Amino acid sequence: MLRTLLVIAIGFLPSLFSLWIIRKSHLRTRSRMRQTAMNLQGVRVRQHIRQLEGDRYYLEGVGYLVGDISCKFNARSGYIRCAVNPDGPCQECRHYEPREFATSENKA
Repeated sequence: MLRTLLVIAIGFLPSLFSLWIIRKSHLRTRSRMRQTAMNLQGVRVRQHIRQLEGDRYYLEGVGYLVGDISCKFNARSGYIRCAVNPDGPCQECRHYEPREFATSENKA
């Protein structure tokens, strides 16, 4: 009887060992996938959100704008400053050119 139980136990050992290895592998893979997803999410957020340096403001009737709107190259957008210097800052930009505003004198 004891010999029979020993043979059965020894017969189950490879299966139990295999199941233990498979479970350990799945847990390790799940942990790596979770870590990769968390890292990738952080990278995406950093790519799409740019820190604005206080040059974003709200203009009534237009909405949010970024940068110096008196510049000729300003995009007049809440998301991008201009085509020449999109990351900014506008202070001391070497590409700055004052924008010509239409006045009543120019119309006459």
